[in-house]
Amino acid sequence: MSGAPKPAAFLDRDGVLNYDDGFMGTQDRIRWMPNAAKAIRRLNDAGYFVFLFTNQSGVARGFFTEDHLRVLHDWMLAELTVQGAHIDDIRYCPHHPDGTVAGYLQDHHWRKPAPGMILDLMQHWPVRRDGSFVIGDRETDIEAAQAAGLPGFLFAGGDLDAFVANVMGQSSVR
Repeated sequence: MSGAPKPAAFLDRDGVLNYDDGFMGTQDRIRWMPNAAKAIRRLNDAGYFVFLFTNQSGVARGFFTEDHLRVLHDWMLAELTVQGAHIDDIRYCPHHPDGTVAGYLQDHHWRKPAPGMILDLMQHWPVRRDGSFVIGDRETDIEAAQAAGLPGFLFAGGDLDAFVANVMGQSSVR
């Protein structure tokens, strides 16, 4: 993971990349946000790292396993690749203090609004803070961004590519 530092776009998954239909553990439930692949291609073409970071308490709640989640993420990455879009890395937090599955019942430091997933990605990739940003659909995503020292943008749904283009214009990447 060497190379020159470059800015990164940290995207929440449910509610940004795909519709948030609640506890999305299998591909049959995924409905892509309009122009999701186009938005990621725009970021790829502009030289950004593109990361997903997502709370997945469905694991702690027993709705699906981490293996199901990995299969789903592999499928999502493959679907995006077919459309010329590339996600560099994914972080997810399977923990929730109100869950039912042993081993996942804490309020983990990766669980948003904590910035753990963002900070971990920044440790493992040569991310340049300048020009980097977070897009999420909940206030907890924005709080995680702020805690990591990055600007956060609240996405209310609709055309993800148009939203990303607007955010890129505001982030003034040099």
